[in-house]
Amino acid sequence: MVLEPFRIRVDDAVLADLRRRLAATRLPDEPAGGGWDYGTDRGTLAELLDYWRDGFDWRRVEDRLNRYRQYRVRIGPDLIHLVHVPGDRPGRLPLIFSHGWPSTFVELLPMVDRLADEFDVVVPSLPGFGFSAPVTRRGPRRVHQVWAELMSELGYHRFGACGSDIGARVTSALGRDFPDRVVGIHLSSVDLDWPQPLPDDLDPAELDYLDRSRRWDAEEGGYAAIQSTRPQSLAYGLVDSPAGLAGWLLEKYRTWSDCGGDLARRFSPDDLLTHLTIYWVTGTINSANRTYFEKHPDRTPKPSEPVTVPTAVAMFPGEAQLLVPRQFAARAYRLRRWTDMPRGGHFPAHEEPELLGNDHTAFYRTLR
Repeated sequence: MVLEPFRIRVDDAVLADLRRRLAATRLPDEPAGGGWDYGTDRGTLAELLDYWRDGFDWRRVEDRLNRYRQYRVRIGPDLIHLVHVPGDRPGRLPLIFSHGWPSTFVELLPMVDRLADEFDVVVPSLPGFGFSAPVTRRGPRRVHQVWAELMSELGYHRFGACGSDIGARVTSALGRDFPDRVVGIHLSSVDLDWPQPLPDDLDPAELDYLDRSRRWDAEEGGYAAIQSTRPQSLAYGLVDSPAGLAGWLLEKYRTWSDCGGDLARRFSPDDLLTHLTIYWVTGTINSANRTYFEKHPDRTPKPSEPVTVPTAVAMFPGEAQLLVPRQFAARAYRLRRWTDMPRGGHFPAHEEPELLGNDHTAFYRTLR
């Protein structure tokens, strides 16, 4: 493996083409009084697209992102982008962070800022996301195995792992398959492993959680159903139209964050457009979405034994319908720490970096 320094620099022609496409946007009609009931609100989207075309300064964002030490490295068939901030003192515990969907590595940069004084911090882009190259092969991506090789390449035999959403699943798999290397895992957001098979002694709170999860799948899971069955049909609109890309993702930032229906409470236009522009200039939204398809036919037996490495869970209330009871999580993990956060949602590293960073620090200080 060769770890190559990497700097973000998008060609001027790519940005000019983006502005041209934004100027030619054709928005669909919208039912009278529809607002967000039918999906992304047309007026909100139109305002963001106007700013994307005429006000958003990608070069300024590039300069900010390039202040972080970045690399790319090929691990097997995957070309992986990462931020790596090692310390100048030996014996520091390394932590690897995994983001979720529809995030990019940028969501986790506040953790670099808050934790790099005490820990060695590694923030990769998931395979097929952002500045990691698109993944076009069929089959589950086994990201946790890629991460284990990555950490070996960086010289880390023992390390901690942290993640939310898809990243929580990656982190759980690291703890399960590499208990000799992972000192502990920290999970946020709600994509936790379920005990398999489900026990027959679930208490009322656990049964309520299962019922809420099924309702959420029926009411909010349409995106996942499409991305796990027909992602290519969706991709033509997302890869060809910046308005289509923004329309598909914007509603998720509003619905899943702890913003009370007001995006501006949690995200500036520049915040949102940084993620959107990364997907646009790399052309990776289809590759990212296919993560859902590739795990759908995975016939690997689901684990029946709990994750045995020490586990911390930070439960953020912004996804109230999916709040996991502690006793349910304890069936699948060796819980060492549990924190019910006072605020924050699906994007905790962005929404509440201080709360999340403090929880990481308190947990891993007990494990070094």
